Amino acid sequence: MKLDELKPAPGSNKKRKRVGRGDGSGHGKTSGRGHKGQGARSGGNVQPGFEGGQMPLQRRLPKRGFHNPFRVEFSVVNIAQLEELAAGSEVTPEILREHGWVSGKNRRVKILGEGSLSKALSVKAHGFSASAREKIEAAGGKAEIIEDHA
Repeated sequence: MKLDELKPAPGSNKKRKRVGRGDGSGHGKTSGRGHKGQGARSGGNVQPGFEGGQMPLQRRLPKRGFHNPFRVEFSVVNIAQLEELAAGSEVTPEILREHGWVSGKNRRVKILGEGSLSKALSVKAHGFSASAREKIEAAGGKAEIIEDHA
């Protein structure tokens, strides 16, 4: 690479539009705002969804569904993923987070029975499916439910 081949990174050398600096600049007089009207005024512009006084789309459409404010969200981990852990180890939601199998700090964890388990593991989670509990206990491990933190 030579000095005459140096170039700024693409997109890094954009020039700022200097408005209101005379007619010769191309952005003088009305400063790109046009003549009169709401868009020409300071602080004047329509809020998102405004359709010029016509009933906006989000109000024309019927309301649908129901949002349950008491819904409990679970992050799910399958038995097959636990197979990667060392035999005899204790599995907690914190360990599952470290492995990247569970996201979110305060999400509850549920273990599902997809796959098979050949090691005895002591698994602590907020929930277990019936098949997951069977497979953990069949492999000689323990499935322990953590009481809710919320």
